[in-house]
Amino acid sequence: MDELIATFIFYFAVIDPIGSVPVFIAATNGLTSQEKRHTAFKAVLVSLLVLLFFIVAGELILDAIGIPLSAFQIAGGIILFLFALTMIFGDSKPESEIKSIKNTTEIAIFPMAMPSIASPGAMLAVVLLTKNSEHSIWEQIQSSFMMISVLAIVLVLLLLSTKVHKIIGNAGASVISRVMGLILSSVAVANVIEGVKESFML
Repeated sequence: MDELIATFIFYFAVIDPIGSVPVFIAATNGLTSQEKRHTAFKAVLVSLLVLLFFIVAGELILDAIGIPLSAFQIAGGIILFLFALTMIFGDSKPESEIKSIKNTTEIAIFPMAMPSIASPGAMLAVVLLTKNSEHSIWEQIQSSFMMISVLAIVLVLLLLSTKVHKIIGNAGASVISRVMGLILSSVAVANVIEGVKESFML
């Protein structure tokens, strides 16, 4: 149970559902309520498909090109750490992604699905948390369920985005995003340490 809770917190930190709310509000400004609901469902569905692809094929791709998983774990940990630093010290997730919004008819894909929900950090995370060498099929299914649970929270928050934003505001979302960045940085360092240990054991 503790591992499932830790996995859930990791996914919550790297996907950052609350940080997606201001991005969604800015991206869907001017749309009708029905269009906003359609955009929310499409964004979460695309994110789910992208992350499931990395769960199923991520490690296979690494094996095909001959990259040891320990090397990917170190590189992924470093990238996650840098990603976390941008959440803590740079523009927070809502601020940076709102800036990337341009006039587009595919806002469900960009910036909502990618990079707001299925971020590069999330793609790396799903591969690291479903390693065949460390996790059984059942454990990988449980990890995938935790990811889907976080995406379900994303969908609920997007559908209730106006109410959520009134409660926390941009400042609140920014603070939460930075706290998630701190948690993510700790997990990233742990991944690098684990990857280094595995490299020396080979």
